[in-house]
Order: sequence, then C-alpha cells, then structure tokens
Amino acid sequence: MIRRIASISLALLCTVSLSVGISAAAPDNAQEQATSAKPINSTISWPQQQELPTFAKVKQLEVADVYDAPGDIKLLLATLQGIVNRTEPRIYLLENKEEGKFTWLNDLDVPYKVRDNYWDIVKKFANEAKGIIVYDPKVSDSINVATTLAGIKGAVVASPELAAKLTAAPYNLTVLDDLQGKFKDRVDAYTWAYENLWSQTSHRMLVGLSPDTSVKLPDTLPPSFKTIAQETTQERDAKNRKVYDLDLTSFLGGSDVYLRFDDAFPQDGWGTAVHEVTVQADGQTIAHFIPGTDDETPFLYDPQSSQLSSGSGGHRFADNGRYFVYKFTPPAGTKQLTASVDMWNQYKVTAGSEQPASSQQREPYGYLRDYAVANKAMVVWLDSNVPAQKELFERYLSDVEPGSPYLGWFSNDVDGEFNGTEVTSNHSVYVLAADWFSNMTVFSGAKSVAGNAKPAPTPNLENKIYVTYTFSEGDNFQYNQHRLRILWDDPNRGKVPINWTSSPLLVDGAPAMLDYYKRTATANDQIIAGPSGAGYFYPNAWPESTFSSFMKQSYSYLKKTGMTIPYVLNRIDGQNVPLSESKANSYVNDLHVPGVFQSWEGHYGVEIEQGKLPVSTIQGISTAQDGKNILADAKAKWDGKSPLFVSLGLLAWSMTPTDVVNMTAALGPEYQVVRADQYFSLIREANGLKN
Repeated sequence: MIRRIASISLALLCTVSLSVGISAAAPDNAQEQATSAKPINSTISWPQQQELPTFAKVKQLEVADVYDAPGDIKLLLATLQGIVNRTEPRIYLLENKEEGKFTWLNDLDVPYKVRDNYWDIVKKFANEAKGIIVYDPKVSDSINVATTLAGIKGAVVASPELAAKLTAAPYNLTVLDDLQGKFKDRVDAYTWAYENLWSQTSHRMLVGLSPDTSVKLPDTLPPSFKTIAQETTQERDAKNRKVYDLDLTSFLGGSDVYLRFDDAFPQDGWGTAVHEVTVQADGQTIAHFIPGTDDETPFLYDPQSSQLSSGSGGHRFADNGRYFVYKFTPPAGTKQLTASVDMWNQYKVTAGSEQPASSQQREPYGYLRDYAVANKAMVVWLDSNVPAQKELFERYLSDVEPGSPYLGWFSNDVDGEFNGTEVTSNHSVYVLAADWFSNMTVFSGAKSVAGNAKPAPTPNLENKIYVTYTFSEGDNFQYNQHRLRILWDDPNRGKVPINWTSSPLLVDGAPAMLDYYKRTATANDQIIAGPSGAGYFYPNAWPESTFSSFMKQSYSYLKKTGMTIPYVLNRIDGQNVPLSESKANSYVNDLHVPGVFQSWEGHYGVEIEQGKLPVSTIQGISTAQDGKNILADAKAKWDGKSPLFVSLGLLAWSMTPTDVVNMTAALGPEYQVVRADQYFSLIREANGLKN
C-alpha cells in the first residue's frame, strides 16, 4: 500500500507551468521565476487546478530497447528522453517486460520504430541536449543531483566513461558540470542541491528516487546450492520457533560457505524470521550474532531487501521475494561445520560453496527520470528515519505549496513508507508512488475518451453475509502500469464482483491507461480510489488548515474518473488509527463519498462515523484459503438475524481474479458478493442512512 490543493475551479484556464534555467547568480526573484515559467522549448501545460502536467500530443515514437542495457545507458537515455519529450513526446524506452514490452506501446496506437541500436537514438537527438552532467560513481546520490541539473540546464546525465564517448564525434557534447569529488555523502549532496538548485526547479512537485538499484540477478543460484531446511506448512504465528541445527559439512572444500534464507511460501508474506545464529567449525565457535547488531555485520554478505525487527529479542525477516545471505569462512582443514539457527515461520534455507551474485552490486536506472527532467523537478532520496536526513527533507517540503505531489517512493521499505508518508502529510503533501513508472513523458501526452461506468443496481437488502473484494496497491502508478495490467487481463476477471483500487491521477499522468481500464471493465469491475483519495496520505496527519481545500480539489478528480469511493490508510507513528471527527466530516462534506474502506487489518467490521459516514475495515488476505477461512468463521459467528458485511482486501502481489473466482465458488447461498457501490448502499440502508 505500498501509495490538491487550493479551491476547485475546473474551468480555470490560467496556466502555471514550469521553470526556466537561472544562472548561478540568480536574482532575488529567482524562486518566483522558477515556479511560474516553462522550461525552455517546453510545450508542457499545467493549469493551476491540475494536479500533474499535460504533455504535447503523441504523434510518433522512436523506441529504444534498454531492458538489458547497462545502468548508465538507461540513465543517459531517460534524461535525453526528458529533454526531447518536453517539446514533443518522441522517445519511448522499453524498460520493463512484466506486462509485455510492447503492451502499452501498442495500446497508444501511434506509429513507432524500434531502433536495433539505442545509440542511433542518442545520435538522432543529441543536438537537442545542451551538454552533459557527469555524476560521481563513488557517491551514488550525485546521480540525483545530476538529474536535477539535467532538467535545469537541458542536459543529459552520463557516467565518466560515457562522457568520454559523448564528447567525441559524432555527438560532440560539452561537459557542463562534473560532480566527481564534489560531495562526501548523501546529506552533503542534497544540502548543496537545496542551497544552489532548489530555487531553479519547479516547486509544484518533488521527486523521490533511489539513485541506483540492484543489478539484475540471475534466475538461479550457483550449482553448489542445495536446500537444507524448509517449512512445509504456512506457519504464521511462530509456533514452529526453535533452534534448528544445520549441517554444513558437505559444503566445505572452498574458502567460504554461504547460508541463504528465503520465504518458503512467497505468496502470503510470512517468510523466514531469524533471531540468532551460531556457527561452529570442529566444535569451535566462529560466528555468533543476533541480526541487527554489530556482531552480524562481518557475516552479512547480502541483506537484499530483508528487514529488521526489534520484536522477539531482535530478528531479521524476509518475505515474498526477499532473502538474505550470510557468508562464513571456516579455518583451513575444517572437518565439520554446523550452524545453529533460532528461526520460525515459513523458512527456506539453502547453502552453497560458490559465491552467489549479490544485490549489493548497484547501478543507475532510468524510470521516472524522464518526467523529473522534463518538468525541472528536484530529485532527492532522504530517509525520514534518520534525523539529519529528515530535517533536510522537511526543508524541501516546507517550501512547496499545500497539496503538491511527492512522486517516487521512500527508502527503508515499510518503515520508510510509514514515516515518509506521515512526514509528507504533516506538510500538506501527498505521495504518488511512481519510482518504477516508465515513459510518463509519453503517457502524459495521450488522451482518455472513455466515459465513467454507471452505478450498479443495488440488490434488495436481506439477512445475508454481504462480501466485497478489493485489490490493494491502487495508489501506485507503477502498479497501474505493470501488475494491474496482468491481473486485469486474467480471463476470469468479470466473473465475480471485484473493486480495483487505482489512482485518480492517471487522468493526468497516464490517461491512456485509465482509458484502457475503463473501456474494458465489465459490469462486475468497479474502479475505486486508492489510498486515500486523489493521492496517498494519512488524513489525521494532514494539517486542519489545508485539509478541506485539498479534499475539495480531490473531489474533482474522483468525480471525473468515476472513482467515487476511496480506500483510506490513516496512520500515526506507524499505527492504524480511526479518522478524527473533522477528517471524517471532510470525507462526507468535501469528498461526498457514500462510505470508505479503511486500513489493512486482521479483522473486518463496519462503523458509522459521526452518524453519517460508513467506514468498513478491510481485512487483508494473501491467499484464497485465507479468504475461505475468514468467510467460514464469519458464518459460524453470524446469528442470521440481520445482514453482515465483510470486506476482504486482496493482496495484489499474490492473488489473481482466478483465485477470487475459486474462493467465491465455495460460498453457499447465505453469502452474496457485491461491488463497492452496492456494498455501501446496503450498509446505508441497513443503518437508516440516506443513499
């Protein structure tokens, strides 16, 4: 879930666009210029009451396949794309193949030519770049500073190696800035950017991107790796916790032995959890640590995206597709090697003697940088869990107008999301998860023509168990582009009523995608707004002084997209909390909703807030069996004398419409599955509220 605003005036045609380049010796009114003028050669339109800018109409495209290209090539092409497409969308990058490399490109229905050599595209458009910004490979955050400079100066970003090629014929580009040796660390880089570049960028958006990502890892482990322990049941309550003794002797022979922990059932999110590790070579302890302590550091070869928790005395866990790897070096001549591991839940443990590829090998990437460059946006990557970084992040947030978007994401996974979204909400800024969205400078130039679906007729209220299913992740632009398209194309979609969370801001950022979903929806598909309206934010964390105007602006987006029911996340200090009285009233009076889905809990329920707003708590599930168990339990506890309402949240990364069909097929006549609009209409009727 993982993913404005002044007063409404849709008729307002006053266009406030982006910023022009300003020299280092900027005048006193530099910030005013930066937030009100267009980039040079820009055709981007951004009316004041519009959340995201509109690019020129897409006419034809030059296509570069960079899926397997080195990271610095992806970065170069994405920044070139931003410079070129701010005038007219002409470059399209094939960066992802999850939903099919050409799926969305073909849906655009414009002429395109795929170039066999991406350097041909560089050669064709190099004359539109003013020069090169060279980043420092030793300080990865210089990539983001370079991206910001590229937008300001109309340049491309290059590694030192690519810069040598680009300054020579036939490109003949000039190095405008070389950031090598300029910054000592992350805070130094973004402090310099704040002091020297912030006034020259657009203040209508802020972009948060990791400067680099893990290199593409092989699909398989080295041949020496074997599974040595695996849980065969989907344990979730740590009842299988104990110290497991693992014999690693068969992996001796090389210099090192590697121990890897994965999730045995990656679809349900309850992977391996490790509290303590002790390794002995011929009876002598060569390693002993609790994850998260300094003692672990020498042995942690690849943490990948695993996470630490202070619970259970401290532990490291890896669920879904995450993992972590330890490396142990036994003394020469060791005859017996054992590892004693205190662990639980759905563990899968493999070991090997060959060094596996590591996610810690990093490289730049292109996603969303075209959009940042084209719009002259500031690009940062600051962790709200680190005091010095949080302080600097809040300096940026304090300078943007209430209701501005923060596009991208946060570091530090779940903790980063919770704390980051609370901090942005505190500053009247909403989040638009988009760090893996591709070609937004193209999709912002396509149009949407599909109308909104009509409300579904409400069935007669009876003493039944009314069930509604809602797919998660809709606030997330890249989910709309990738995973949602896969789920949507499931042949069993449409056989059962399903609510699909989506971002209403697709109408600005990718109208052709919204158009596709609306055109191909069945009567059983209802598209609703992802957390927590026209953007991801925590209502209770948002200042009272700006909330009502923000919600009124949001209403225009919910209304024109037909996403008139929102799914709301509301957290304070990482904990789900009820809507405050004023925020609940705003959902009724400003957003005009018939009800809201809220949270992602281990229980379901319905409350009528302030006597007028139905709030239905979503109980999250990650497998069809989870859903069957919950619904069977609901029936067992139901007295049958009044209607019961159950809202289930479907984890989009593990479930499909086929799973939902199979789950529903097991239900008896006492259940009725309905869409969100029917669900809230029935709740309102059952509680004596007007529809």
